[in-house]
Amino acid sequence: MEWTEAISEAINYIEEHITEDITMYDVAEHVHVSPFYFHKGFGILCGYTVTEYIRNRRLALAGQELLMSNHTVMELAMKYGYESPDSFTKAFTRFHGHSPSNVRKDKVMIKDFAPLKLTISLKGGYTMDYRIVKKEAFSVLAVSKEFSYQNAKEDIPLFWQEHCASENGKHVCGMYGINIDPQMGNDRFTYLIADVYDPAVDLVEGLEVTQIPAFTWAVFPCKGPLVQTFQALNVKVFSEWLPAQADYEFAAGYCVEMYDDPRNYQNGTADENYYAEMWIPIKKKDAK
Repeated sequence: MEWTEAISEAINYIEEHITEDITMYDVAEHVHVSPFYFHKGFGILCGYTVTEYIRNRRLALAGQELLMSNHTVMELAMKYGYESPDSFTKAFTRFHGHSPSNVRKDKVMIKDFAPLKLTISLKGGYTMDYRIVKKEAFSVLAVSKEFSYQNAKEDIPLFWQEHCASENGKHVCGMYGINIDPQMGNDRFTYLIADVYDPAVDLVEGLEVTQIPAFTWAVFPCKGPLVQTFQALNVKVFSEWLPAQADYEFAAGYCVEMYDDPRNYQNGTADENYYAEMWIPIKKKDAK
């Protein structure tokens, strides 16, 4: 299934099962895309994680029902997946800006959150630099931690902060940020902050050596302030490069970000000339 078809089918599936106990993994399985890439692609293309999208749709629908039906807060909480009226009320108030009781009693304005509708924009003629590289297996010296897909966006930056402030930050500077989910079907994945491994250097407690398998990689250069340019690069890869590929598809549950040494730039990672790369393992598509 192509990415545009997968996202469209995912949205339809969510709408059809919005009051059921569905997760990002259920949706990814339904559209036959690994959670590893579905989580990333959905968030980039749609602007929300799957979990955020489902939550916002449920709270919007609950607000409509609160105004247009006689269902109790307890009934709505149970219908839309909350364990108690209290947890539902807190989430409802954060989303709508008013408590359920105020909405029903005072008929105050509530927020809408309409279903996403997929539109295809023909931009034509875009340019995007990349190269395809066959690379042998290589080893990295790393500090690792497991993350859930649903919380990774918030948790990984904290992991970097903790590492840089720790003693191990003196031994691993962070040339690479590496996502690993070999089965591409787990609800969690391993993330490495890593450098190239030098066998001549003694291992330090808390660090590990990990081998990255041999792959053919699509390598995308990224030049400019790191945060902004990497975000823009991710959007381009998933919204423009990947849908346009007639020959290649993702090959495995690995994604490597390579960062140049910030000390080489006057303004570090915020420098307009700062250089980084994103590597994605690819393979030839099966003949149809």
